[in-house]
Amino acid sequence: MAEEQAVLAPIRAMFDGMSKRDATAIKAPTLPGGAMVLMRDGKATQMTFESFAERVGKPGTTAIEERIHNPLVRIDNDLAVVWAPFEFLVDGKVDHCGTDLFDMVRVDGKWVIASVADTGTKACASR
Repeated sequence: MAEEQAVLAPIRAMFDGMSKRDATAIKAPTLPGGAMVLMRDGKATQMTFESFAERVGKPGTTAIEERIHNPLVRIDNDLAVVWAPFEFLVDGKVDHCGTDLFDMVRVDGKWVIASVADTGTKACASR
């Protein structure tokens, strides 16, 4: 269980950076050169962690927060995967939801996010 919490810690750190709109904090728990694939309406949008951090890390007028629920964590030595339903909130209201998939690697004893893929829909049960 402690190892699962260690795997989840960089994800929480990235989400915290997103809420603070802090590009440096968003990038900090990621593997340099890593990338994201955002699936929307059957289309894949790919971007590096760098470009994602620049996009989300800009000052904004809305409060943003991403939350995951009941994460499924699988670990094998220095490799882990996290699969979790998520909700993305804007000003406290669900904007979109879906599933997050994080590929995690342990580098120099520390877990980092190697890649992220997610699905996103506006059709959320909790809206």
